Amino acid sequence: IGGVLATVTETTEKVVGERRIRVLRDLGYRAAEARTTEEACAIAAGTLAKHSQDVPFALIYLVDATGRRARLAGGAGIGRDETFSPPVVDLHGANQQGGWPLAAAMQQPQLQVIEDLGSRFADVPAGPWTDPPHTAVILPIPSNLPGEVAGMLVTGISSRLRFDEHYCDFLELMKTQIATVIANSRAYEEAQKRAEALAEIDRAKTTFFSNVSHEFRTPLTLMLGPLEELKNKLGSSSDSLSGPQYQQVDLVHRSGLRLLKLVNTLLDFSRIEAGRVQALYEPTDLAAFTAEIASVFRSAMDKAGLRLVIDCPALTEQALVDREMWEKIVLNLLSNAVKFTFDGEIAVKLRIVGDNFELTIRDTGTGIPQDEVPKLFERFHRVAGARGRTHEGSGIGLALVQELARLHGGLVTAESRFGRGSTFRVLVPTGSRHLPASQIGAARTQVSTAVGAGPFIEEALRWLPDAESSDTGDGNRVLDAANVRSSERTRILLADDNADMRAYVQRILNPLYEVEAVADGEAALAAIGRRRPDLVVSDVMMPRLDGIEMVARLRADERTRTLPIILLSARAGEEAKEQGLARGRVGYRVSHLVPLGF
Repeated sequence: IGGVLATVTETTEKVVGERRIRVLRDLGYRAAEARTTEEACAIAAGTLAKHSQDVPFALIYLVDATGRRARLAGGAGIGRDETFSPPVVDLHGANQQGGWPLAAAMQQPQLQVIEDLGSRFADVPAGPWTDPPHTAVILPIPSNLPGEVAGMLVTGISSRLRFDEHYCDFLELMKTQIATVIANSRAYEEAQKRAEALAEIDRAKTTFFSNVSHEFRTPLTLMLGPLEELKNKLGSSSDSLSGPQYQQVDLVHRSGLRLLKLVNTLLDFSRIEAGRVQALYEPTDLAAFTAEIASVFRSAMDKAGLRLVIDCPALTEQALVDREMWEKIVLNLLSNAVKFTFDGEIAVKLRIVGDNFELTIRDTGTGIPQDEVPKLFERFHRVAGARGRTHEGSGIGLALVQELARLHGGLVTAESRFGRGSTFRVLVPTGSRHLPASQIGAARTQVSTAVGAGPFIEEALRWLPDAESSDTGDGNRVLDAANVRSSERTRILLADDNADMRAYVQRILNPLYEVEAVADGEAALAAIGRRRPDLVVSDVMMPRLDGIEMVARLRADERTRTLPIILLSARAGEEAKEQGLARGRVGYRVSHLVPLGF
């Protein structure tokens, strides 16, 4: 044998590098589970405890909101020696020579090296080796807020490894991982607090709506009862003066019913959100009941030039429904169909399809853009620029339909083709397995919020072009006034989509002015084109063309640039006023009109 060849490959650096990569990987993987800052620090400390060859010990301190104290939130490889790992550190203490100089470390962004640990502490954790670390470093943990420190990381340097540039880089990466974990957990905590605050606000809003709705109902009931008596009395009177009086009382009564309908809808929502809604399910001949509700709309649809098709044949079984809620579902969907259908037909169909009762209401109306269909059942959502018989509406009718269907274990769907019409389907399961047994056939104890079909029909009739004829005769007719010749009258063009408001304002103005009334901005522009008025009085929110856009067009035309305009609106906020005035030289008035104060 001439000799021996021994080949040695140095792999220490590779092994240490792979080990440190595992530390960083485990930190990132496990810490993602944290939902609170305390949990994040505990997970980080637990991860570091498993890698004591590179991290003999570690202390994670969090700085409080005042920046005066640091609290121990996690530790790895440490005992119960409070001198070595104090639970709380005063960052404004005069002397920190006997412990960790955390206050000084907070003032500098780079790591701070602490030498000769044996002279500082009586008992230094040894980690996996027999000889304890002689050196440690303190690294400030940056906050997600600029210029602030979230905490400090204190970690020992292994006595078996050289404290070189690679070790420093590893510790910096470890600090960054811990900083990310803390930032993410704090962001999650803040999001939870915001969600809780919003939930509390929502609960307060629900309570407010519930209380206010109840408070509204009492005076409304006291108003509507005597009004109905007075209306019936005037209607049966032969006195020639009772005609105008009856019309005014009828106007107040209709408006009161409309307000009661809105208040009851808000009360329904507040009960649903608070979980206090009382649904009482009783066996119902759903086909006959649905046909009865739908047929009430026939006269209104005849006047609107629409065909009403009711296809509700007798079914093989009865449905368990809350009759008041089902009536609201049908009335809201039919009212919505009338509002957006100008010609053609509205069809109501009821069938048993599989394990569900399926109500289908189809119209040949203006339809809905596809991107708006998913938002239809959102509360207070209204399709921008939708062409309807009126711009009025709260945007909560379809949302209420959805909530009432859910209370029956069902759902509502919508299909639409823009310009061709829409189809709404309400599915309610057959049988009783989906319903609470205690609510089947039980007696109602809550105050009813049903208003019947009357307000819906009255509202639909007021959307029709000739709706004001019963109150004022020809909308363009001028009443004679003493000592005022027609040729001397100031001519006013009135634009408002609410027939009652048109009739009311005309009654105020007609004795002294020549008034022409139209239902929207497009009709107003056409009327101005035929004959220029001396003044335009217009509502802001109208179908087809609203008051704001109408003003913009008039101001863009040299012939009407100086035409005086007054905008009326129930939107009383300063933003609404600024929006109106920004379109040109116009007067803006919140519509609370009385004959002497106009």
